[in-house]
Amino acid sequence: MTQKPLSPLFCLLCAALPASLPAAAAAEPVQSSSQGPQDFDLPSQTLGEALKAFSRQTRLQLFYDAELVAGKISPALQGRFTPSTALQKILENSGIRYRLENGNTLVLEKAPTKPDQPQSANTLPSVTVVGQTVQFDATDPYNEDYVLPNATSGTKTDTPIMETPLNVQVISKQVLKDQQVINLGQALKNVSGVTTGSFAYGTGNANVANQQITLRGFASETFFRNGFRLQQGSAQREMANVESVEVLKGPAAILYGLAEPGGMVNVVTKQPLATPYYSASQQFGSYDLYRTVLDATGPLTQDDTLLYRTVFSYENSNSFRDLVFNDSVFFAPSLKWNISPKTQAMLELEYQHKKFGADVAAVPVINGQLLNIPNSRNYGEYSPGQTDTIFVGLNWSHQFNDDWSIKHRVSANLNDSFIPVSSYPVFNLADPATLAVFQSFVLGPITPNSIPRLSYINQKNNNDTYSTNLDLVGHFDTLGLNHTLLFGGDYYRLDSSGSHQTDLGSFLNWYAGGPEPSNIDAFNPSHPGRNYPPTVDPTSYNKTVTNTDQYGLYFQDQIKLPYNFQVMGGIRYQYIHQKQSSQNYTGTVTPQDPTTQDAVTPRVGILWQPQSWLSLYANYVEGFGANTGKTYVSPGVSKTIDPTSASQYEGGIKTSFFDGRLRATLAYYDLTKTNLASTDPDVTHVCGGERCKIAIGEVHNRGPELDIQGEILPGWNAIATYSYTDTTISKTNPENEAFLGLYPVGTRYWGVPRNTASVFSTYEFQSDTLKGFKFGGGINLQSSQLTCCNAPQFSIPGYATVDLLAAYSIKVGKTKVSAQLNVNNLLDTYYFTGAGFDSPSVMFPTFGQPRFFMGSISVQY
Repeated sequence: MTQKPLSPLFCLLCAALPASLPAAAAAEPVQSSSQGPQDFDLPSQTLGEALKAFSRQTRLQLFYDAELVAGKISPALQGRFTPSTALQKILENSGIRYRLENGNTLVLEKAPTKPDQPQSANTLPSVTVVGQTVQFDATDPYNEDYVLPNATSGTKTDTPIMETPLNVQVISKQVLKDQQVINLGQALKNVSGVTTGSFAYGTGNANVANQQITLRGFASETFFRNGFRLQQGSAQREMANVESVEVLKGPAAILYGLAEPGGMVNVVTKQPLATPYYSASQQFGSYDLYRTVLDATGPLTQDDTLLYRTVFSYENSNSFRDLVFNDSVFFAPSLKWNISPKTQAMLELEYQHKKFGADVAAVPVINGQLLNIPNSRNYGEYSPGQTDTIFVGLNWSHQFNDDWSIKHRVSANLNDSFIPVSSYPVFNLADPATLAVFQSFVLGPITPNSIPRLSYINQKNNNDTYSTNLDLVGHFDTLGLNHTLLFGGDYYRLDSSGSHQTDLGSFLNWYAGGPEPSNIDAFNPSHPGRNYPPTVDPTSYNKTVTNTDQYGLYFQDQIKLPYNFQVMGGIRYQYIHQKQSSQNYTGTVTPQDPTTQDAVTPRVGILWQPQSWLSLYANYVEGFGANTGKTYVSPGVSKTIDPTSASQYEGGIKTSFFDGRLRATLAYYDLTKTNLASTDPDVTHVCGGERCKIAIGEVHNRGPELDIQGEILPGWNAIATYSYTDTTISKTNPENEAFLGLYPVGTRYWGVPRNTASVFSTYEFQSDTLKGFKFGGGINLQSSQLTCCNAPQFSIPGYATVDLLAAYSIKVGKTKVSAQLNVNNLLDTYYFTGAGFDSPSVMFPTFGQPRFFMGSISVQY
């Protein structure tokens, strides 16, 4: 293999070792060092973990590829040694040597078995550092780093974050462990400008699977799994099989097609490893939460040709909300086939069977004021539901040579859910104004203080996504410029259907003098409420089927220029074809006119890295999205809302300190999105059996964001975030003139707090006496926000919550045993993370979780 020299831009100064190592471990002598003997106490463990511990103790940096140390075990090291002798013993019989570049850069590489003997097809090639440095193996299960140097979401080429002219943040597995994260929404509080919850009607609270992620002011139920787009239940993603979480801010259309312009969230899953690893964790928490997670990985063959990984979890819990529960089984096996050193293939599966209590949280409004109710109160009824999700993926890759490689993936995600009966409040008749309106229209009896409820019966939803993706990556030089090219294409097929019936005593029938709907007392609710269970109205059956084909082609070039400048440019062509039909209770199918939309979206960025620890960047990005909502024209007539488009300007500064262990990003962005669809405030406007939508026009977001994460001192890790989001409606479409009083230009957009901030920090004792003890905590803050969607808008207050943790780990032979306790919302703050209105007398909020204890015991081997 042709070796390439280390680029001066990416070579970091390494403290030199004091003496030469024997020929089996070293290729040439090492310069002397002033470091003297030190006390070492390292157990036999994976070689990657041993090298990491050596580097932390001696403050020396070693550069190597992750695969170089895969599958290797280091001998135990106990005693007092110079750093050179310690490293010699760690590398003993490993077949690894070091090479000194430019007199001061230490690189680990494969040692040939005999002088001048070519390497066989079963050995790894020599490792040189070209364009980046690899310090530690990010996939190592014992990796405790808060900062990961690379991310794939921004460019699909595994570019170092310090060299990416985009705002990319990564939440490492150690952060997920320290915070005992069990769903995606909990993880995302570690990234600025990201909130979770719901601010639209009917989306419920933290126990409902369709929670939204709001990033830079725009909400979405979409997230990505290793670059594969998934919809529905984004914030409730099962975390047992998650290695890390990447967040790309700003429109991601060029590489991923349809995505909200605020950004994308990409879950990176656990991969099969060559080093055997086994772990078991038992968590227990408030509200009868029990969660078991098992993880096992390793080789199936002696030559590491076949690797496996199996992850299993079971969770059972109640909730702080009455009548709500969760029971989930999750199983994720994967098999990797190393066909040759240049060709790999992997088959992976995820299956989740989940039973839950559906909940649409509600708070009555009386005379314009929220009724002060406990956060446990549920005005609905017991609504058990079930969801089954199956993901299957097959991907393979091939390295043609040192410069060109290809990746191909085929994936399918099948999601089915069913809720027999789900009821939720519609109006609050304890409100005098609402009661007066009903008394003038409703012919049936009215019970004082009652809250009429609508029940969806036999509610079924199916969301199936099929996809294939092909990427070709190449590296070449022209006129002294280094290029990284990406050619790619993807195809998505989305098939979705939803059907339900309503109760005979629905409020719409009540208008016409029908039977009184099921209701419950606003002040003293008792279950079940009156007229429950409901009687099915057979004429209310409605089913909607949507089939969408999405095609995309994209091109990207990353160019390294002189004087440490880098530019990135790319473009995507997106084509979307959608068909939709509805079926009524007679079986009559009414097809809607198919829609076809396409767009070209560019992205350009520039980055200057005057020092290895400093990067300045700027970018311009466009986005594109299809609107599936229908807008009301006249009774029985509707039309599809025009596609959305988005554009963003962003500039920022990235810094990296302490040899990359602490990274900070300060950015300012200006983002505009057109034709946002929102629920039509007029309940009589029905499009295809569902509430119609209206196009807001244009929404403008801008503001600064700050993200800091990493190790400040040995054992002291911290994360700090802050964002200010100024979100306003900047244009209103002419066809919505009737709603100008509701959405006037200059109005603050709903569901977006202006200020969000968080601080989280842990410290693990390094001294022998207290070694293994860790403690920490954090604060999360969010300012007030407006509710969606009816005028007058209601403001829900901001809040602050405090979290604490304490943990202890001990080594028992080769086994690591850990015990941990987390307390979230220590002060038991009562708060909402979002809210919406469907009627002026009932608010549908997302309740924040009250004080919550989570303990765990884990064993790793």
